[in-house]
Amino acid sequence: MVTLGNDWDEILASEFQKEYYQRLRRILASEYQKYRIFPDMYDIFNAFRYTPYHKVKVVILGQDPYHEINQAHGLSFSVPDGTPLPPSLQNIFKELESDLGIPRSANGDLSSWARQGVLLLNATLTVREGLANSHQSIGWGQFTDRVISLLNDSPSPIAFLLWGNFAKQKASVITNPRHLILTSAHPSPLSASRGFFGSRPFSRINAFLEQNGLSPIDWARTTV
Repeated sequence: MVTLGNDWDEILASEFQKEYYQRLRRILASEYQKYRIFPDMYDIFNAFRYTPYHKVKVVILGQDPYHEINQAHGLSFSVPDGTPLPPSLQNIFKELESDLGIPRSANGDLSSWARQGVLLLNATLTVREGLANSHQSIGWGQFTDRVISLLNDSPSPIAFLLWGNFAKQKASVITNPRHLILTSAHPSPLSASRGFFGSRPFSRINAFLEQNGLSPIDWARTTV
């Protein structure tokens, strides 16, 4: 039984009972027994634990968790403090510095963003060690589509940040005109120079939040 400790429990209760999710649970039980899976099974839903539904102001959508040891902890693009920064996160901090003048942090734990209302959501919530996208087709897509649909229904304006072609596919679920959709290339080294650098997402999100009477995100807070 998944317990999130906030309003997501009631909002997602019926989803956790659906047949596709029960099938997903059975697959995961087998996968965690046979392989090294990231993140730890108790961290899979950390994005929801850190950011209650009613507090979501921003969604940063990733593809799937980091697939190397000591990296993934249930928050998209984030790594535990003390872990060397993956290349994508290095580029995120580089763009943050260019956009808002915030010096690049050596701490890749983005929990403080999550606590301010930034839902750090991956489209797929688990992965086998060393095998990117290995859990893409086991049912997570249906689950996270439903999550985004529920957020689309939120009465509060939300900024959705979709980096890369995979994340952009989720834009079709976001139909409410009160929300903001920002898209660009993915921050990975393979694509960051093709539209991620210079996209200024952090200042644009804060401008949107302030225009809607919401407090901006303190992006400089990258400590737990």
